Amino acid sequence: MAYRKLGRTSAQRKAMMRDLTTDLIINERIVTTEARAKEIRSTTEKMITLGKRGDLHARRQAAKYVRNEVADVREEGENIVVESALQKLFNDLASRYSERQGGYTRILKTEPRRGDAAPMVIIELV
Repeated sequence: MAYRKLGRTSAQRKAMMRDLTTDLIINERIVTTEARAKEIRSTTEKMITLGKRGDLHARRQAAKYVRNEVADVREEGENIVVESALQKLFNDLASRYSERQGGYTRILKTEPRRGDAAPMVIIELV
């Protein structure tokens, strides 16, 4: 098979990948196991590529995958602006990586997890 099963059923695996991809878009850095990081690297890069395309079809394709979570709440004058993960993807990340042709993520190895000694990594946006 061309993907890792990660010890889960297909529905659980898809939900976990959507959650981790959304968390990576929001926080720009997460700590997870090496196998999970290698899987979400591909989905995150696909989402950033959709963000760079920026048209309506790309936005709808990304909205099917990225969870509807709040990425940032800030105050601009008298207004309170709530930014979702999808808006952050298309507004902030797309403009940041407009000149870059892929390779938006970096995986850094850390110490093994205490308890089961699973190889842990930090995956972050470059």
